[in-house]
Amino acid sequence: MAARFVVVLAVAIVAPIAHAQTPWPQFRGPGARGVAVGDRLPPDRWSTTDNVAWKRDIPGRGWSSPVVAGDRVFLTTVVNTGATEAAKKGLYFGGERAKPADSIHQWKVICLDLGTGQVRWEKLVHEGVPKTPIHIKSTYASETPVTDGKHVWCMFGSVGIWCLDLDGTVEWSRELPPRAMRFGWGAAASPVLHDGRLYVVDDNEEQSELVALDAATGREVWKTPRDEKSNWSTPYVWENPLRTEIVTPGTGAIRSYDLDGNLLWSIKGMSSITIATPFEADGLLYVSSGYILDPRKPIYAIKPGAAGDISLAAGETSNQFIAWSQPAAAPYNPTTLVADGKLWVLFDRGFLACHDAATGQPIYASQRLPEGRAFTASPWYAGGKVFCLNEDGVTFVCDGGADFKILHTNALADDDMGMATPAIVGDKLLIRTAARIYCIAARGTAAVVPAGAPGG
Repeated sequence: MAARFVVVLAVAIVAPIAHAQTPWPQFRGPGARGVAVGDRLPPDRWSTTDNVAWKRDIPGRGWSSPVVAGDRVFLTTVVNTGATEAAKKGLYFGGERAKPADSIHQWKVICLDLGTGQVRWEKLVHEGVPKTPIHIKSTYASETPVTDGKHVWCMFGSVGIWCLDLDGTVEWSRELPPRAMRFGWGAAASPVLHDGRLYVVDDNEEQSELVALDAATGREVWKTPRDEKSNWSTPYVWENPLRTEIVTPGTGAIRSYDLDGNLLWSIKGMSSITIATPFEADGLLYVSSGYILDPRKPIYAIKPGAAGDISLAAGETSNQFIAWSQPAAAPYNPTTLVADGKLWVLFDRGFLACHDAATGQPIYASQRLPEGRAFTASPWYAGGKVFCLNEDGVTFVCDGGADFKILHTNALADDDMGMATPAIVGDKLLIRTAARIYCIAARGTAAVVPAGAPGG
């Protein structure tokens, strides 16, 4: 979420298109794009009852996004056995907490049936008193899992990483040291998976690093120190025609590494807080960083093949490897969205802008989403429409053309605070809120399944 003052959630996870054999394997789905794949699409209208195939209450709190492998939906959550302070909607200012809670917490992985919402299994992977604090708007389960269709890898910052098979058996686990984050905001960058390795960026106030783990065993393959403090951006494995590289945004610089951890190129000139996830579309890599109080909020569109420091000189907006940039156009928490030759920017305070994805030129300037309040979840694209979920659980459905047009809005319940980015699986849309998860599908009838119900 954001550093918001803070936390990020964005949560997010990002793996390459190579894992597209699983329906929605990571944060923002195949290629980390946030774009629906295939001809069968979810409906664009819903409520708490209309077009709801099922909905299930989820215990605890977590802003990680759901991921899907086959007919299984995976979620992470952390249950506080004591009293939990309510998360507030809106701005993040003033939400810092100097100390962690002193009550027992339970770190859990939950597997639901995609067709029915029934619980297939629930695994308690860790129990204890938290060792680090979090921002009031963050959670101890803000990192999105990643799956290859045979296993699911779940990371909980300052606690550990767990690899489970699809039936919930723990294949391996690895402890993560509790490290201080900026103002105690908590962690949120997700792991990414590529070709048998799990890549983890751990940017914090003590010892930042990029780590490669053997996905089958959890063994450390290599570790590269990073000259960074706290960031919340999930890395991206960029498979381009020239090579495969690991792209890691940061406050100090965007850095790209080869698969052995060697630095390939870097770009200075980021915002002071970095949250959004990089992704590739139509041959260009898109990276953004937009802390709301910074004058510098850049979006970069980067070509493959760079080497060394490719930062822009004063007054430049492009160079040999930067196709274009917009120095003050990036959002804070949400990741940008590219589809149909357009790049949409959803701003935290409820504005939507659109650029030409190939040139960066504005198609329309920032337009107000009326009564939109705060936005943390990243937007998504399906059927020629752009969907923007706000923290009140209201989704603004906008036309995907060259003119700004709100088609309609879809509202959920009062306790459905929306911070997690949804998942799209064929004709189903999975929306995780503070209280529950919804499966949106055409002609659905609401089936509420309370948390902990027998058999699911």
